[in-house]
Amino acid sequence: MLETSARLLRLLSLLQAHREWSGADLADRLGVTPRTVRRDVDRLRGLGYPVDASPGTGGGYRMGAGAELPPLLLDDDEAVAVAVGLRTSAGQGIEGIGEASVGALSKLEQVLPSRLRRRVSALNAFTVPMLRGPGPSDVDPSVLTELATACRDSERLRFAYEDHGGAVTRRTVEPHRLVCSERRWYLVGWDADREDWRTFRVDRITPKPPHGPRFAPRTPPADDLAAYVSKGVSQGPYATGATIRLLVPLEEARQRISPSAGTLEGDSDDSCVLRTGAASLDVMVIHVVLMGFEFEVLEPDGLTDAIRTARDRLSRALERGGSADGPTRTPDGAGRRPGTRSGSGAA
Repeated sequence: MLETSARLLRLLSLLQAHREWSGADLADRLGVTPRTVRRDVDRLRGLGYPVDASPGTGGGYRMGAGAELPPLLLDDDEAVAVAVGLRTSAGQGIEGIGEASVGALSKLEQVLPSRLRRRVSALNAFTVPMLRGPGPSDVDPSVLTELATACRDSERLRFAYEDHGGAVTRRTVEPHRLVCSERRWYLVGWDADREDWRTFRVDRITPKPPHGPRFAPRTPPADDLAAYVSKGVSQGPYATGATIRLLVPLEEARQRISPSAGTLEGDSDDSCVLRTGAASLDVMVIHVVLMGFEFEVLEPDGLTDAIRTARDRLSRALERGGSADGPTRTPDGAGRRPGTRSGSGAA
């Protein structure tokens, strides 16, 4: 006897031949009993495939509306997980992957049962891609589709939210869009209690249904939501902001600087402008230097002073540590020239 999943695929293939089958014929083709055929038909219906049955001795089974669709034997979570993976791949900017992922996602939506198609299409329609991103985070696909559905239906969300310090608050939000980077998802919405737009990391959201009521959608906080979220996560939380001209083309800078590290815009063929944030000017110096690009500070003036201070500190460290051209320090702190020996005796 065929395994259940393989048998269901075979049963779907037979039903999609655009003809009516008696239970006995299907049982004979599949090598099972008519009772097993009835159970398998019920399984297909449970998955959302329309199988019509005619009563009586002359009756049988046939596919209803959607008979032209190829079989897809995925449960709800599996189908959503595939859609999430394709949607994320579409936004990764890897050559050849994005276009193929979009095409595969479109085909997936066509073969899904109607209830799953609505969930996945909501995820697709209410997600904004933001190329490149921070490290990986675990996001429950069912949470993503729950948020996307609330965006689509203009339904208020209630959820617990854990901030970066671990404190948990309860939020009531009018969700607008999901924004995805390579490995992180954000929800942009109107916080009803704070009466302002907020950006929430989805991996820190725990939905608390029931949701609702429905609301009239507001004008979004920006036309470019990807840039809006990038600015919010790279500059908003920090005490110090800076504007820096990087002496490399925009596309080269984008290969190394993620949206979570700052926003980039073109300046000339050979330069671009970075706006970023950090906890302090000293941290900003490290942040900028480690990017590995030649740069020019546009603002603030204090960053230039912090760079000079760091330069002087590094120079003194080099002098203390020694170099091929300068004196080194012995353990007792006395300086000596390279090539000489310490001690009282002469060579």
